[in-house]
Amino acid sequence: MIHSIFVQVYVIKIYTIYKVSNGDNMPEFDFKGKKYNNPVELSLEVIGGKWKMPIIWRLKDDSKRYGELKKLLPGVTHKMLTQQLRELEEGEIIIRKVYPEVPPKVEYSLTLLGKSAIPVIDMLREWGEEYRSVFIK
Repeated sequence: MIHSIFVQVYVIKIYTIYKVSNGDNMPEFDFKGKKYNNPVELSLEVIGGKWKMPIIWRLKDDSKRYGELKKLLPGVTHKMLTQQLRELEEGEIIIRKVYPEVPPKVEYSLTLLGKSAIPVIDMLREWGEEYRSVFIK
């Protein structure tokens, strides 16, 4: 019963959002030399994965230095954090600002595009909490 209610509520929410924002079709397209089957595929490439959304979420209120991000993301390796930060920078989701100091000071912050992802991530967080609550007794 709970599963059914959860599915019905979220299907209605998702369908309404989908109808308002995308119409009825999800066309194939080329973007930056790569073919995508739909906009969701592109979105997941830009902000998807284990660490990209948590990085974006940690930067939502203010800029952070690498060491701060590393502490806020337990379990992320140096290599993975560096890679994810570079990909987010290439996607113009974050800005990497280097200060001319010795030792070098580097800060990461969200661009306007990055800030526009916050409501999407927040909606996914909400959906995840609802989904989890279905299975908690």
